[in-house]
Amino acid sequence: MGAAQSEARPAASPPRDSRRAVVIGGGASGMAAAYAAAVRGLRVTLLEGNEKLGKKVYITGKGRCNLTNDCSVEDMLAHVVTNPKFLYGALYRFTKDDVRALLAAYRCPTVTERGNRVFPASSHSSDVIRAWEAALKDAGAEIRLNTRVTGIGTLDGRVVSVTAGKETFPCDAAVVATGGLSYPATGSAGDGYRFAEALGHTVKPCVPSLVPLKTRETFVRDLAGLTLKNIAVTFKAGEKALYSAFGDLLFTHTGVSGPVVLSASAYLAGKLADGLRPDLLIDLKPALDAEKLDERVLRDFDANRNRKLRNAVQGLLPSALVPEVLRQAGLDPELPVNSLPREGRKALVNALKGLKLTVAGTCGFTEAVITKGGIPVTEVNASTMESRIVKGLYFAGEILDTDALTGGFNLQIAWSTGYLAGSSV
Repeated sequence: MGAAQSEARPAASPPRDSRRAVVIGGGASGMAAAYAAAVRGLRVTLLEGNEKLGKKVYITGKGRCNLTNDCSVEDMLAHVVTNPKFLYGALYRFTKDDVRALLAAYRCPTVTERGNRVFPASSHSSDVIRAWEAALKDAGAEIRLNTRVTGIGTLDGRVVSVTAGKETFPCDAAVVATGGLSYPATGSAGDGYRFAEALGHTVKPCVPSLVPLKTRETFVRDLAGLTLKNIAVTFKAGEKALYSAFGDLLFTHTGVSGPVVLSASAYLAGKLADGLRPDLLIDLKPALDAEKLDERVLRDFDANRNRKLRNAVQGLLPSALVPEVLRQAGLDPELPVNSLPREGRKALVNALKGLKLTVAGTCGFTEAVITKGGIPVTEVNASTMESRIVKGLYFAGEILDTDALTGGFNLQIAWSTGYLAGSSV
């Protein structure tokens, strides 16, 4: 259990001191930052441009909110794709157990499901938001909704104020927790990047990650909604394998999605943004090598020797996939099974072991779970989340150049970096 356990539910608002902190953004990292700072007695104002807190949190996990992962910190770091070492201190400072304890203290118990994914027991993301709102209220933080920040003021290299339209909030520290560019409908407009650049920071190119992929092939629209379970995928550029994984894949109207595709996008996002268009090979029978699969095909064909090929392969794959698999194998679906030569059977096996699509790009930020890129971690103190360029300026959450795979890891990064920033101001 991290240091936050004893702070899970303050009995009353702590005594206020003269220090003022402004947290910009009321998402996961912003709420955690405001709570951590307020618990310490700072005068905290949380500014959120939307009409409610946690607008992106509401839609995570299809509205159920996969809020963390019930694994060790070491395992969590192994699921971080970009800059895992930077997150070491934050993930130990405010752990998944601390998150669950805080939520439980505010009547939001949690449960662990497949893959160690943690959800609110109610399966309602709104309960997670309500718990954080109650925690912020108890801690004494002021929440200002419908308040979009327009700038951060500095004097002699130190933060002195935050401006929202015509209103100015004097402060000793500001936490930028404005998120990235994913799901722009939730208010992710890239404001934090502009604030950072105006104050001397650089911003690494931002690209969509954990995002569905488009394919050049149009047959996918006829398969939209079809899920292939326990398949293997390999992304290749020429003969070079770029990424391989095992799991579930979902066909969409424009391409492919599902866990194996989203994970692939986390590793290939930069290359895809630069114009790489790799082949995607789907092994529909990864548990069988080519020889064993050929034996399976022979058995099926022996039992269906008088049927047409399109009917004889029904036991090998979903019926919706039959036309495309036979097309890629170069086989006539009307051919009687007993007329299929050995070379034709081999072509079928090859198609089953490597159904081919060509990636045409990503579905963009509108469908991306997270943003890859942002504030370079070399410009941020990993022990405090404070800027190395401007005193009193802190960063937390998706705005940082760090990201992870699906499974609750990215939200835990948000809680942890936000809490560490709020604890450090």
